[in-house]
Amino acid sequence: MSDMKTKPNDSDVEEFLNSVPNVQRQEDAKTILAMMKQVTGETPRMWGATIIGFGQYTYQRADRSKHTWMLTGFSPRKQSLSMYIMPGFSNYSGLLAKLGKHRHSVGCLYINKLVDIDLEVLEELVRASFVEMKDRYGV
Repeated sequence: MSDMKTKPNDSDVEEFLNSVPNVQRQEDAKTILAMMKQVTGETPRMWGATIIGFGQYTYQRADRSKHTWMLTGFSPRKQSLSMYIMPGFSNYSGLLAKLGKHRHSVGCLYINKLVDIDLEVLEELVRASFVEMKDRYGV
């Protein structure tokens, strides 16, 4: 199995956010950055060119290769804010029901605009998933 393409690097998080062309998406991303810093207590790092991650853990794939990934993170994509909720959403259906307008896949939460959601519920979701990942991986 090949190495992961998306890895932590020393690119500047603020510089990246300031380069987001959509002004509303940029402002929303800065709000998410502040919230995630406060909730996780971690220093944000760029992962690849477009993902901001908080903390990290190591996991092993079926082929026995070990990889490192962020405990949580987000990316201000063109279509929406993509939030990485690493344990998935099976334990968080109650929070999702209260969150507001969103979509999600296995481990990604997609939000068009922060005004469409309850930020306190989002903060609770990020906190719970971050703690779950730390407990799961002994970080």
